Amino acid sequence: MFVPTPAQRHLLSRFSYGVTPGLVGEMRRAGGAEAWFNRQLRPGRIRDRQAAAMRAWFPYLDRTPSQLWQTALSGKRAGWEIMNDFARWTLLRRIYSRRQVHEVMTEFWSNLLHVPAPGDSSWPHRISYDATIRKHALGRFEDLLYAAITHPAMGCYLDNATSRKDNPNENLGRELLELHTVGRQGGYTEKDVRNSARILTGWKVDIRGTWRAYYDEDDHDRDPVRVMEFYDENRDRDGRPLTRRYLTYLARHEATAKRLAKRLAVQFVSDDPPADLVNDVARAYLRNKTSIPATLRALVGHPAFRRAAGEKVRTPTQDLAATYRVLGVRALRPQGGKNDMALEIIWQAGAMGDRPFHWATPDGPPLVNDAWTSVSRMLGSWTNHLNIAGGFWPKTRMRRRPALAWMPELPARFDFVVDHLCRQIHARPASDAMIDAACLATGARRRERITGKHRIVGWQLPWLLQSLLDTPEHMTR
Repeated sequence: MFVPTPAQRHLLSRFSYGVTPGLVGEMRRAGGAEAWFNRQLRPGRIRDRQAAAMRAWFPYLDRTPSQLWQTALSGKRAGWEIMNDFARWTLLRRIYSRRQVHEVMTEFWSNLLHVPAPGDSSWPHRISYDATIRKHALGRFEDLLYAAITHPAMGCYLDNATSRKDNPNENLGRELLELHTVGRQGGYTEKDVRNSARILTGWKVDIRGTWRAYYDEDDHDRDPVRVMEFYDENRDRDGRPLTRRYLTYLARHEATAKRLAKRLAVQFVSDDPPADLVNDVARAYLRNKTSIPATLRALVGHPAFRRAAGEKVRTPTQDLAATYRVLGVRALRPQGGKNDMALEIIWQAGAMGDRPFHWATPDGPPLVNDAWTSVSRMLGSWTNHLNIAGGFWPKTRMRRRPALAWMPELPARFDFVVDHLCRQIHARPASDAMIDAACLATGARRRERITGKHRIVGWQLPWLLQSLLDTPEHMTR
């Protein structure tokens, strides 16, 4: 079995939800890890039928915000239940999509431009918001920023949808500066926050009515505005071009470049990335007019990226996706059963300490390792590793690899069996520590002869797989 080089495995691991034999095969057919990465930056050219077809499993996801609201009012399906379906589909895409870089970057930008789901004031527009993030996730940040900040889901969540020119709500204007662009180091003032909110007046949503999004020229503040070095006479009734100019200014601000570069480096390199990496990535971002692909190429081409293998802990949702991927579990269309895989995966994620879009505050879930290495998280992950490896929970509407499909040609020594499994699960040969862990988990000896009727191939395989999934090689990316 072909094993990628450490550098290849590192790139695949950081920009996917789990390195599988299939992913390694894609990388080889593309001509190497860098060629695979560059191809992934153009997701529209990659067929993704399996993941796309899974959306039909959750028919409410295709309804309009008004239809979703009426569905909830009628009692047919509550908003939180619809948002659970949305989270399920998101997890399934992360597991099965062939557009892995696109999925990873969609999650990254969703965390930066965070709108929780469920959210009492925004959930009917949250599915559309996800489509907006996906559309721009590998485009230009200035376009992504404009699309996200003016989206009705963001407006509802941070109260801009009900902001008035005679009494502007400052929530979105503030978070736009503090969380989405320049950050606290950007040097903005409270007056800048007020002017930021004034610029954004006019973007409306008929909340708890039709949920129609519209622009109200009569409710757009038309006095001159200044935010840091941005100034505009603001004389037009239609303030949408002003919003575009303002957001372009923020997207191209040096402080935004530094903040995004630091965030990307923390996500994909290490919790404390070197300053030269952050500076180089920020320069690439500005030089290429906020191009996300160009920024990512600068990141992965930096020596600091290549040195950072194994330094990032998987979040619970990343761990869950990776576990299903490396175990080769295939989800089937749910039939409403209590143990259907496609329905249960969000509860599995919750048992590990996280669920897609469930972070309660506007700052989005943390990126640093310490946030995801608590005792409860570790126990949750280890329990799920065994449940998934053994098919104990969930139990239905899924296909798992038969035991013999995991094995090399039998009979074989136990240490050879473990090595064969590690090449499939970790995309690397087994270390002595992995073999020792497997021996402890199963009671087998290194040189023990394994046949097709051995207990390892029978009832002990889930515990053997779990012993390899509980290792740092799987828990980090």
